[in-house]
Order: sequence, then C-alpha cells, then structure tokens
Amino acid sequence: MEQRIKALREQMEQQIAQVNSKEKMANFWQSFLGKKGSIAELMKGLGTVAKEDRPAMGKVINDFKVQVEEQYNILSERMEQLELQARNRREAVDITMPAVRRPVGGLHPLTLVKNEIINVFSGMGFDVFEGPEIEDDDHNFTRLNVPKDHPSRDMQDTFYLEDDLLLRTQTSGGQIRVMDRQKPPIKVLVPGRVFRSDSDATHSPMFHQMEGLVVDKGITLCDLQGMLDQFVQQLFDADVRTRLRPSYFPFTEPSVEVDVSCFECGGKGCSLCKHTGWIEVLGGGVVHPHVLENCGIDPSVYSGIAFGIGIERITMLKYGINNIGLLFENDLRFLEQFKEA
Repeated sequence: MEQRIKALREQMEQQIAQVNSKEKMANFWQSFLGKKGSIAELMKGLGTVAKEDRPAMGKVINDFKVQVEEQYNILSERMEQLELQARNRREAVDITMPAVRRPVGGLHPLTLVKNEIINVFSGMGFDVFEGPEIEDDDHNFTRLNVPKDHPSRDMQDTFYLEDDLLLRTQTSGGQIRVMDRQKPPIKVLVPGRVFRSDSDATHSPMFHQMEGLVVDKGITLCDLQGMLDQFVQQLFDADVRTRLRPSYFPFTEPSVEVDVSCFECGGKGCSLCKHTGWIEVLGGGVVHPHVLENCGIDPSVYSGIAFGIGIERITMLKYGINNIGLLFENDLRFLEQFKEA
C-alpha cells in the first residue's frame, strides 16, 4: 500500500507539471479525487490491510488526499491568473492609436420643424396635447359638426376599422377631448400623425398635422391673423405677411385658407409661388358654435379660433423639398443635410 501511495505521489508531480488548461486540470481531479480516482481506490483497499495497521494506513491515505487537494487549489489559482493574463492581452487597448469616430445622429427634418412650431406657439402660451391615433367616429367627425350624411366626409378618404373606429384623419379630435376635460380659457396645440387614403408627390397616406385651438371670451378672426403673423415671421422670415381667403370647413365658420407672401421672391412671383406672390400654408377659422355646444361650452359667452398646420407642407416649403416621399424613405444622404452642428 505504501509503495502504491509513493508511486501515486510521483504520478501527481508529473501531472502537475503538464497542467496548462482547464481541461487538464479537470483530468487531474478525476485521476486522484474523483469517485473512481486513485484515492477512492486506496480507501477501498484498506480492507486488505491488517486490522491493527488500518488506522495508521488510513492517516497516510488521508494525508495524501489533503496534499492532492492543496495541489489542486494551487493549480486552480494559477489557471485563473493565466486566464486573466490572456484576457488582458486580448482586451488591451493601444491608447496611441487614433480613436474610431462614430457619427452622431440628428433629428428628422419633420421633428425639427415640429419642435420649432411648438416653440413658437409655446411662447404665446399654448399647451400641448396628444390624442389617440385610433379615434372613434364621434370625436373625429360627428362632434366636429360633421354628421354621418354630411358630404364633407367625402373630402377625407378615411381608413375605417371596426366598431365605428378609424385611423384619425385629423388631429381635431384632440381639440374635442381637451374641451371635454377643460373649460375656457383654452390654448392648446394638438400634434400627431394622421391617415388618409391619398398618395402623390405632395400627399402621403400617413402624414403629420398640428391643430391649434383658442377658446375664450371675445376671440375673433383678427386674433387668428395676428397670431399666425407671428408664427410665419418666426418660422420663415421677418418680412413675411399673411393673407386670409374665404374657404369652407365644417368645424369653423367663417373658415379661411391662410397664405403667406412668398419668402423666396418677396412676393414678386417665382416658381415656388407659381408666380402669384403667395403660398398657401394652412387652414383655419372661427370655431363653429355647434362644436362649442357639443363640448358643453356656451357659444353666447365664449368664442374660439382654430387652425390646422400640415407639418410636411411646412417642412417642404422651409427646406425646398419637392417630393414628400423623401421625408419617409430614410435615405441617409438626404437626412444628413438637416443634421444640426
């Protein structure tokens, strides 16, 4: 038995010298300390030793086991150090090398213009409200003075869903929601995506609008023009003027189309303004009394003005973009032109 233990010690020293990986370290454990390893066999062999010699031989075997375990722990620490050194070599960074420059992204032109519009009207005291994109017929049409049989519904090619739900065709439904929860005075912007079945160089099935609503005592169409003068002058040019033309919207009366004097030619006439000196930018008017009544607001006490801005249209005019599709194609060559410094 003693000769067997001596041979195992020599074998252990030889294996220790060869251990240079976790796999070989695992083999070392199995050879000596595993359930079928050499030490387990020695313990089984105690039965063949004379009874009076068993305690002494058991101590020798146990001492050998402790020695093997100590060597295994030393190997384990050494392997951890070797692995750490290898990882440090792999992850070493040469601080003398030039850094890899990663391009910084920028805001989409629609977002830039949307933020600019909000900033202009926030300076006039407007709050911002965002309504749901899936709207019900009542908020999108009926309470905006558009009954189910009204021909003006044909002006908006609507994506209908089920159970009287639809993809909103305008953000005006948000105005109804604001008036339901808040009584005058009201000053609110309602930005968001809207959807209509329409697609060409200047129209998209999905586009962005920003509705504005003011309700208070003594509000008139003059307030609308004065407010929009400030808006276009801050967004386009300090010399730009507005012009109101009669129009029709079911939710305003009177209704107007709002033109701005051409900021490209100063009103002299060019290709941008089709040689008229004016560019149509948005629609608006005085809030129809029926709309106020539908929201529980007395039209004999309060009046209001409302306007709707197409953010794509403003963006295309501001940056000279001639095809709305460019705003949705995500072509980096196009988008990088709007990156802020």
